[in-house]
Amino acid sequence: MMRLPWFGFHSPKSIVEAAKILAAEGPRAMPIAGGTDLLPNMKRRHQTPATLVSLRRIDALKKTSNGSGAVLGACLTLNEVAANRAVREKYAGLWQAAARSRPCTCETLGTLGGNLCLDTRCNYYNQNYEWRKAIDFCLKKDGEICWVATASKRCVAASSTDTAPALIALGASVRLVSTQGERDVALADLYRNDGIDYLTRRPDEILTEVKLPAAEGWQSSYWKLRRRGSFDFPVLGVAAAVKTARDGTVEDARIALGAVSSRPFLTKAGELLVGRKLNDDAIAEVGRKVASAAKPMDNTDLDLYWRKDVVSEFVGYALREIRGDDMSATRVRIARHDLKEIQ
Repeated sequence: MMRLPWFGFHSPKSIVEAAKILAAEGPRAMPIAGGTDLLPNMKRRHQTPATLVSLRRIDALKKTSNGSGAVLGACLTLNEVAANRAVREKYAGLWQAAARSRPCTCETLGTLGGNLCLDTRCNYYNQNYEWRKAIDFCLKKDGEICWVATASKRCVAASSTDTAPALIALGASVRLVSTQGERDVALADLYRNDGIDYLTRRPDEILTEVKLPAAEGWQSSYWKLRRRGSFDFPVLGVAAAVKTARDGTVEDARIALGAVSSRPFLTKAGELLVGRKLNDDAIAEVGRKVASAAKPMDNTDLDLYWRKDVVSEFVGYALREIRGDDMSATRVRIARHDLKEIQ
């Protein structure tokens, strides 16, 4: 049985109090909300914080507001995000990402902020301590070599958040709060392409809320590839958001990728759609462009070359859904993991 290591625990009732505790405790303190990723990592000795600062009792982190855009508290559970009517009607890509993020227990406990700050994953890292010790530890934890790319000077563990690509495509930003003040950061800028130092959030900062811009004229979609339809982290996430004029001409478009790099990122392919309509030729061209930006590594489930090959297909699914095509049968097929039929 894997046991949790000893740690101190605080349960503040305000953001200000939590920020003061994090500042006082130093870098070895970590915030915890749902704990669906952090606690298993602690059991495997991936992360060993001396102190945990629980955010669950802070009501300010669970609020929502809707105006021209929307503000979502970071401690809303993924179930609460998916159940939010405004999210489902205005930000379909985020709704799809939250609804398909993890199994029921994690959707109930896991939070939006926690999913955005999710640790990067790798087949050589996400193992118990004894397994990792037996092969010699990896660069991400306790070792000096990346077992995926042995010549690499940096860790290539993959980002596995579902909500981040969807929110990046939607143009979202996040608020970070510490005793030194507050700052708003475009969500795309929250991440580094580094499997170890993957967040620009400082250890003393708390991610308090997600801000979404106005949705007028925009439609969005999120598609996820995983081996099992009910549990797995993504091995590919494709998010698209498109703003169209009344005649169907694209005025703006964003396409983001997840799980094919150490960070979720915005591609430049959306620019190819501006001034055009979402016809099959345009969708195929954009799919090829996005696929060229995907750089999956052999550090997660399924063959990396196949995962790269299907990127263009998933871009097509997302854009055709935005166009108004009925993609329900394709979603069912993927949910049933009929992976051989994707191409």
